[in-house]
Amino acid sequence: MRLSPPFLVRSTALLLLAGFIILAAAQARSAGHDDDIHIVLTGDSIVNRRLSVYTDPSSFDLFKTIQHADAAFTNFETLVHNYAYPAASVSGGAYMSSPPWIPGELKWAGFNLVSTANNHAYDFGEQGLLSTLRALDNAGLTHAGSGANLALARAPAYLDTGKGRVSLVAVASTFTPGSLAGAQRPDLIGRPGINPLRFTTTYTVDQDLFQSLLRVSAITGRGGSGAMESEDARPHANGPRTSVRIGGLEFRLGDTQGVHTQVNKSDLDALVASVSNARRQSDWVIVSSHTHESGQNQRDPPDFLIEAAHAAIDAGADIFVAHGPHILRGIEIYKGKPIFYSLGNFIFENETMLFQPAESYDQLGLSGTATAADFYDARSANDTRGFPVNKNVWESVIAEVSFRSDHTLDSITLIPISLGYKEPRSQRGRPRLADPEQAKEIVSQIAKLSAPYGTAVVWSKGNGVIFGERKSQ
Repeated sequence: MRLSPPFLVRSTALLLLAGFIILAAAQARSAGHDDDIHIVLTGDSIVNRRLSVYTDPSSFDLFKTIQHADAAFTNFETLVHNYAYPAASVSGGAYMSSPPWIPGELKWAGFNLVSTANNHAYDFGEQGLLSTLRALDNAGLTHAGSGANLALARAPAYLDTGKGRVSLVAVASTFTPGSLAGAQRPDLIGRPGINPLRFTTTYTVDQDLFQSLLRVSAITGRGGSGAMESEDARPHANGPRTSVRIGGLEFRLGDTQGVHTQVNKSDLDALVASVSNARRQSDWVIVSSHTHESGQNQRDPPDFLIEAAHAAIDAGADIFVAHGPHILRGIEIYKGKPIFYSLGNFIFENETMLFQPAESYDQLGLSGTATAADFYDARSANDTRGFPVNKNVWESVIAEVSFRSDHTLDSITLIPISLGYKEPRSQRGRPRLADPEQAKEIVSQIAKLSAPYGTAVVWSKGNGVIFGERKSQ
């Protein structure tokens, strides 16, 4: 059958109209995705070497992801100083130091948000902390978690982006004595330090062990003479004791042995207040916690961290990100917001600091002529113990979180990275994209760790992916 010209005209017009409709819909979808904010999160960065010198694809593509983010976060677990300050009497491990150009390297890498609340913040005392904050300010890096007094350490820090104002609140549950910031008073200035997230620990023990502890308490309760009973050992009017405190540790009688932690109420109230403040003063809120402590095993977060994470999101946080144990932990989606219980390491150059104080050498039985290389050799027994032999320390992910403009979680992409397990000290610690086989192992591991929280991590194009509410429908 031969078609008439008017019919052809009408058909062509309909096809063109349909094409325009499809194109408009595609453009609308694209515009919607253009409104997404992309926030990159990493774990601990102990960095004292240059990042910008590496041009291999595994390094270049990794940093390109960070550089293209609207906001990019890392925990800055080191100090910027020139060794002009005395080392503190207690450190968070090895005494941390980084050259003055390190903040610029982080800036080059794409980072614009850093936490400074961690157990190394006071390795070189108040002066080392304040020197670090000045260096971060000079580099234009937004930082939170420590300050000249407690109010400043608790205050949110703000980053302006094209997708809205992003705030960061940072705390640490793991810290050295004396590193907590002090409150300001009308008659006395505050003390520089970190923003704490303290907690209490209770040990549950069975009947046999509890009775033994009661006897120990009776002996130690009054100077160890045993002549007078401890208050904890005396029976109560309401019945036999169910708890006992020895040397600051609390033990409770229970059916099964275990450890339970509870967050300090005043610190939690302060965290909630800071998040509530940030919620009203910014468009997006990130909360960071440096937490070494664990639950029933090293892969489990402690109870108090879960409590704090939920409270922070209830108060208005969009993301809660933890770090500190130097290994990966699971991911929970709580009320549509992601909680990363540990993102492990991002940069782990904890063996190339130039100097360590005398007492560190003394602890390892090294002579006064020993060098830094001697110290690192002795500490790891020539790479046969500690961090160098723990493969999990040298594997992690970069988390790229995408939110829609209405605060709906769109997706989380987990990019597997390697830090050079079993490479020489001069090479290991810097991040690069994991090879395909290693990437599958890392994603499989984090999927297993996240499953107890009901979070599904799927393998897609070399990465792990968590789909948000819209994409999972």
